Amino acid sequence: MPMLIVVDRSGTERTVAATSGLSVMENIRDNGFDELLALCGGCCSCATCHVHVDDAWTKAVGRPNADEDDLLESSDHKQANSRLSCQIEMTDALDGLRVTIAPED
Repeated sequence: MPMLIVVDRSGTERTVAATSGLSVMENIRDNGFDELLALCGGCCSCATCHVHVDDAWTKAVGRPNADEDDLLESSDHKQANSRLSCQIEMTDALDGLRVTIAPED
């Protein structure tokens, strides 16, 4: 089972056991991080699951697709390492992935 490191908006870091095959968003939500709203449920139609991927992991998770990038453009907190967590599938290869929940827009 891969581990996922999540930094919440207060700066608290917590490592959780993640389930491969679920999105990073689902893993964050299922581990009790209430501040990640994920209003669309993972349909890539909002930006409420916005995270900043640790620089060491940006290549491994890849770049956002065009639809995801358009949604991220609506955020005042978009950075080069921004992703929608619903669009990153958790896999064993991402064991140790570290993400920070972006500030709320």
